[in-house]
Amino acid sequence: MKKLVLLFGCLMMTLLNHAQNPSEKLRVMVLTDIENEPDDAQSMVRFMTYANHWDIEGLVATTSLHQKKKIAAWRISEIITAYGKVRENLLLHESGYPDTNYLKSILKEGYPDFGMDAVGKGKDSEGSDWIIKALEKEDSRPLWVLVWGGPNCLAQALWKLQATKSKKQLAAIQSKLRVYTISDQDDTGPWIRKNFPGVFYICSPGTNDKGAYHHGTWTGISGDKFNGRFSGANFAIVDNPWLDKNIRKNHGPLGAEHPTTKYLMEGDTPSFLYLINNGLGNSEHPNYGSWGGRYELYTPKTEKWFYEPETRPIWTNAEDEVMGFDSSFQTSNKATIWRWRQAYQNDFAARIDWSIKTYAEANHPPVAKLAHDNELRVVSGDTVLLDASPSNDPDKNTLSYEWIYYREVGTYESKSAIKIANAKNVLASFVAPKVTKPETLHIILAVTDNGIPALTRYQRVIVTVMPGSK
Repeated sequence: MKKLVLLFGCLMMTLLNHAQNPSEKLRVMVLTDIENEPDDAQSMVRFMTYANHWDIEGLVATTSLHQKKKIAAWRISEIITAYGKVRENLLLHESGYPDTNYLKSILKEGYPDFGMDAVGKGKDSEGSDWIIKALEKEDSRPLWVLVWGGPNCLAQALWKLQATKSKKQLAAIQSKLRVYTISDQDDTGPWIRKNFPGVFYICSPGTNDKGAYHHGTWTGISGDKFNGRFSGANFAIVDNPWLDKNIRKNHGPLGAEHPTTKYLMEGDTPSFLYLINNGLGNSEHPNYGSWGGRYELYTPKTEKWFYEPETRPIWTNAEDEVMGFDSSFQTSNKATIWRWRQAYQNDFAARIDWSIKTYAEANHPPVAKLAHDNELRVVSGDTVLLDASPSNDPDKNTLSYEWIYYREVGTYESKSAIKIANAKNVLASFVAPKVTKPETLHIILAVTDNGIPALTRYQRVIVTVMPGSK
């Protein structure tokens, strides 16, 4: 008789536990070419609804391929002002929303020129100096720099640090830097990666040498096509009519700052969806997958990148196979984001509701909990029990459960999928597959309430399967 394994795992992974039960906020700074088109302003509105999730250390207006000679810090200021009008109401729902005056104090301007023309002697700006100050701060936490336009302001900061620091000091600073660039929107991104190989770098550029980045993972936030056909993603919930109804109209001054989509809704939003504390992602492991997508560490060999070939491994486009909205299976890098689309759109709608509604009138996310550890060790043939019974909901809503085998993330490879029995129940199980060496499996628990809008939170279970016989 096969052994029943209650999931009280023996091992604890420090980084995983940090992501699942964080004891401290992540440090975040945003570089944005806001006003090059509406999507940066859209992303900034959503960013403000999650402003309590992080220690925000800078909001810097920059240039990009699409806005080469000007910056628009004034637009960030407008959105901060709108946020200030609803901050007290947001605090009714969750604590930690930063003071408006503080946010305006960290609003900075980059150098108003394009790419490498903004890097070098005499090209310092209040933005690049602010980045240096944040990197030199006595804080053991990494600094996440989220780049929505061109990264030339970051490049200038690194150029100056290289000119003024010892190799040892520079290496220590690089080790604290985390960069998530939506795409290569000027030529300083490749320059940073080539000259500062110690920098942790996520980048999702496309393959079009004319500046059209439609193959990048980030387009999964609201795009609906790849390879010329429908992707299976639900486009209706990222289209203007849905946004008008659920975000912009009759949803207070912050929602009103979310402009009408011109090309693509919120192309920069994946950079911070990746860092939201919802139990799904792990900031130090882009390959785990999150609302902001999934990425793998490799040196691209076949893709034609916009500026120059890569010379070092970076975190970049990875693919998931997902059943889409049209009930067909789709495999693409964009699917690593749009597979979560219903959840992250509902979450945004709920948080905009928080800006105008009382606690009793609004919905709040459930608390996903396990009756066992997040990391387990089992032997081939064991029946592994999964238990989400401690999960609860602050609004006393009814909860539904889904256990998802995230095949692409683990090391185990097989043509036969792991079959989870009772995958839609609070209690589920699966049989550990036969392996010849230790292999890992990632199981995602998704807990969703029946509030309006329905909200979802997660837990990740990493199962290490050891060889053995029963």
